[in-house]
Amino acid sequence: MSTLAALYRGLIGLFVDDGFLAVAILAVVAMAGVVAALIPWFALQAGGILLFGCLGVLVSSVLRAARR
Repeated sequence: MSTLAALYRGLIGLFVDDGFLAVAILAVVAMAGVVAALIPWFALQAGGILLFGCLGVLVSSVLRAARR
């Protein structure tokens, strides 16, 4: 059973290396989606949320990794 669990963790690790990065990007995408769905005339602002949110999360993740 532990071999199967190790295989599963290794497989997930191929796609999600940093849990914070994955969850934060999903949160930014969800926030941009909610803004685009609830306020359709704010499509450009939703794009800005997506762009600058993802860039902010990426910079934050790089800085966190550099401190480690």
